[in-house]
Formats: sequence, C-alpha cells, structure tokens
Amino acid sequence: MSHPPKLRLGVNVDHIATLRNARGGRIPDPVRAALLAIEAGADGITAHLREDRRHIRDDDMARLKAAISKPLNFEMAATEEMVRIALATRPHACCLVPERREELTTEGGLDVVGQHNALAPAIARLGEAGIRVSLFIAADPAQIEMAARLRAPVIEIHTGGWCDAITEGHADKAAAEWERIVAGARLARSAGLEVHAGHGLDYATAERIAALPEIVELNIGYFMMGEALFVGLAETVRAMRAAMDRGRARLGTAA
Repeated sequence: MSHPPKLRLGVNVDHIATLRNARGGRIPDPVRAALLAIEAGADGITAHLREDRRHIRDDDMARLKAAISKPLNFEMAATEEMVRIALATRPHACCLVPERREELTTEGGLDVVGQHNALAPAIARLGEAGIRVSLFIAADPAQIEMAARLRAPVIEIHTGGWCDAITEGHADKAAAEWERIVAGARLARSAGLEVHAGHGLDYATAERIAALPEIVELNIGYFMMGEALFVGLAETVRAMRAAMDRGRARLGTAA
C-alpha cells in the first residue's frame, strides 16, 4: 500500500494585519507571525491582498516573499491589478478567490463556470511566470470539471459551509456538506488536480478532513489567530499540526 502525500499546513497571517491596522502603525507584524509559524512547523504561509487592503498591504506581500523560507501562497481576486502585483512578487502560488467589498470574509467559492472566459487569461499569465495557480471553489462537480479544463493545477475546496453547519448544530446539513467534500476531493484527484482545503477549519474539523487521502494541504488562519491570543502562535501551530497528524493516521476511516 502506497503512502498518501504529506498533509501540508499553510498558515494564513491576514488577521495579524487586521489587528495592526485597527490601531495603525507597524505592530503586530504579519511577517514576524509568519516566521514564528514556520519555526513551529508550518509548511507555508498564506496571505490575501484584498482590493480594499483591509488587512494585508502591498508591502506585507513584498516583505513576506523576501523573509520567509517556505512557500508563499498569495490569495487574490483575478483582477488586472492583482495579476500585476503577483507577477512582480513571484510567490510560489496564487489562489484565485471571489471578492466583494461588503463581505466580512470570503463567503463562497469562485464561480469558475460562469467566469471561465475572464479567468483563463489570468491563469495562463500566472502559470507562464512559474506561479502555481489554485482555484478556491465549492466541492461542486461542474466547478471542479471547469477547473480542470482551465488547466489550473490546484483547487482549494471551500469548507466553510461544512464548518458552519457543525458550529450551528445542523447535523443533517453538516453530513450533506461532508459528503460533497468527500466526493469533490475524489473527483478532483481523478481529474489530475492537486486538492487543498480551507475556510472555517478548527482543530476538530482539520483532524477529520486530514483523513481524506486526496487532500494534501490545509490553509487555516482565523481560528489559529484567535487561539494564539490565549496560548501563543507557536503552540497553536503545533496543536494544529498534531490534530492533522492524528487525522492522517486514520486514513481510510473517515466517514
């Protein structure tokens, strides 16, 4: 029996910048958080440069790219401005996400079916520059199939609906969302896509989803930054890594 791919942990440092921006100035510094997370076991760093710069700013992206020794995952809308910044920054990966100014956080997956004509040039330009492109989408067969047709090498499954249903105590909805994730991960892998997952994950949900062999990376931010206020960022990264490892050890038993 072959071993599944290592499950990587990407730590999103957006909300260190949110806290900094609430007061202004330069602290707390998301670059310091990224370095600490890597030292504690993170496999990469994720940061979302939004159009309104509500948390991460342009100089944060440049400093992260210069400072960290692990891959940088640049979350971004597929706009001309963001493509230009990504081409100048040259991160390891770009995750294309939907974005609306009025939303508090990314509320759903990217509609690659409806927007494929607009997305195709951005995916091609980033790919030609050697940047791995990931599409942040729902675990929907039509979206997954279009992602493969667009030749994006990676998808990231939006896990927010599942996590929210668990938090709100909606067991039937949580079960249905989980089945969508399981089926979507299998379909994506069979289509030749690398499969990541993220949004709303905590220790328990990360441990459970870690048991899906198709998924090779989790990107987690808000929960970890909240936990870090109480136990410290390094301890939070180590605890998340341990939860993921426990889940990975139970491969094939997730249901």
